[in-house]
Amino acid sequence: MVKKMVTFVLPIVAMVAWALFPNVVRADVEWKVLKSLDLKAAPLDVAPSMDGQRLFVLTAGEILVYSIPEGKITDHIPVDKEFDRIVAVPRGDTLSVSSSKKKMLQVIMLESIYKIDVSGLPFKGPKDAPVTIAVYDDYQ
Repeated sequence: MVKKMVTFVLPIVAMVAWALFPNVVRADVEWKVLKSLDLKAAPLDVAPSMDGQRLFVLTAGEILVYSIPEGKITDHIPVDKEFDRIVAVPRGDTLSVSSSKKKMLQVIMLESIYKIDVSGLPFKGPKDAPVTIAVYDDYQ
């Protein structure tokens, strides 16, 4: 009787297992290194920007801003040397750095500064003004 039960139950268990656990297929992965950076300092943590355009690399005393489209480090943000972790906050222009030793957290807001070449164009006011407002109203 036990033999009949095993012969009856075993195929049912096999069909249920096959339905619940599909065949596992092993696949190889191809990969290649896109860029290697010589940082001059040991990276402590890395965080991508929410828009995928930048990579923030935390080192002792600064955050290196790596531009993915440009393929180079475009900026350095000085921070306390005790910070050991960095996280990109869901708001695209904000980072948080923290220190487990000092029990401290700092939120950093980033602002983009765009440089527009206005040399040779007519202007009003002092040449060395800290802010330039460009108006393109005479172009058609």
